[in-house]
This record gives sequence, structure tokens and C-alpha cells, in this order.
Amino acid sequence: MEIVRTIEALQEAKQRQQGSIGFVPTMGALHEGHLSLIRQARAENEVVIVSIFVNPTQFLEGEDLDAYPRREAADAKICDVAGVDVLFMPTIDQMYESDELCIGAPAKRGYTLEGAKRPGHFDGMLQIVMKLLNLTGATRAYFGKKDAQQLALIQQMVRTYFLPVEIVPCPIVRDADGLALSSRNTYLDADERQRALCLSRSLKAATDLIASGTRDVTTIRTRMLEVLALADRVEYVAIVDRAFLPIETVEIGGTILLVAAWIGRPRLIDNVWL
Repeated sequence: MEIVRTIEALQEAKQRQQGSIGFVPTMGALHEGHLSLIRQARAENEVVIVSIFVNPTQFLEGEDLDAYPRREAADAKICDVAGVDVLFMPTIDQMYESDELCIGAPAKRGYTLEGAKRPGHFDGMLQIVMKLLNLTGATRAYFGKKDAQQLALIQQMVRTYFLPVEIVPCPIVRDADGLALSSRNTYLDADERQRALCLSRSLKAATDLIASGTRDVTTIRTRMLEVLALADRVEYVAIVDRAFLPIETVEIGGTILLVAAWIGRPRLIDNVWL
């Protein structure tokens, strides 16, 4: 595995590789969820590139940019064992100029749910993803469904700017007890770790209702909030269509259930695609 830290070194490393490129962008603190993306990229491409970059432009003031877990040596080892060909770990100066041309999230889908609570977050996320897709020349790029709104906006950006890359959505990876894997789970103490299960359990309660024939969104949302009572604060419970527009009735094959809640220090998200 080659570890490169500059754009020039990345381009040189790419020239030494041949074939389709599978790209997995990350912010490090790698876990089994990231590994599932890397494995899929490895299975579907001749070359696998992983990036590790804690992107400052997608953190809002007061968020955990400085405290975000960084485990560079461990992450590099994980990538090496997983069969990554090139690991790109640039500095902020490599990725950003002092006077940036910016990409803006769409006015509707970019400012609802995650975008409403974190205005500007998606602008920064799209900006760095655009840069990384261009730099890597990826044939396919792999993103988890846990960040459902992020995934939808990246797909829209690729369509809007006619980028020659396939965006591959990948299933959410969970611990045995149902908790969706996240780098921020490391913030949880033992009690908080147990209470955090209320996110996945609220989604399970909702899908059980739907499986029994309930389609009314108000009824389903009320049940989810009952289960989420263990959270310190529920930021939102949303039931939307694939365009992230609110709906009144669940439609199988076209609905996403989403939740965001604070458990102790971290803000956690989870979802189910129906």
C-alpha cells in the first residue's frame, strides 16, 4: 500500500496503477462500517483508493472538529490489511485555498433535516467530495446509507455536474445489538452506549408497525418518539420519500425513516430505507 500526503504524490501513485478505481472517502477513525465499503470497492475494482481527511468546512462552530477521533497509524494498518492500494491523507493546505470557489447545497433538500440543524454542513461536504472525486478519478465511489441525506445530495451533485463516476450506496453496518456503527460511538460511556440503542429500537418499532399494516405517519412517528424517550434530546424524527419530502402515508419501496438524537456528548443518527 502506498501512503501519499500531497496531490502530486497521489497523481504519481495513480499512474502506477491500472484499471477501474474504487474510492472510499473517510474522515478516519475507521470501523467495520468503513471496512464494508472498502471490501465492496476491492471486490468491484482493480484499484482501491481510500482518503482520510477530517474536513473542516463541514463542521459548524461549536461542533467537534478539534475533538474528532484521529487514529492515523491504526487507520493506515487497517487499510493495508484490507488490501487498499493507495491511502491519501492530505493536509488542509493541500485541499483548500485561502479564497475558495464554493459549491452550495440545493435550496430545498440541502436545508431540511440535517441541513436545517446544521446550516452550511452540506456545502462543505459537497465541496470536499467534489475535490476528492476529481483528484482520484474514481470509477466508483462508495458511501454508506446511514448518512442518507448526504448520499442523496452527492448523487444529485454527480448528476448536476455530469461527473463520470458511479455512486454506490452501501448498507448500514450495525453492532450485534443493533447500534449503527459510527466513529462518534467512541464518545459513549457504558450507560450511554445502552441508551443509544433507543435509536435503532425506535426504527425497529416503526418497521414492526408498518409490517402489521400501519401506514399512517403520525401513528408511526408517535411510537418512535415513545421509544426515543431514553435519549437526552431528540433532534428530529422524520418519515420522508426518496426526495426527502414529508409524506403522510408510508409507501413501501419509496420511504425513509430517519432519526437524530443526542446521547450524552455525541449526536447520533440512524435510518431505515423501506
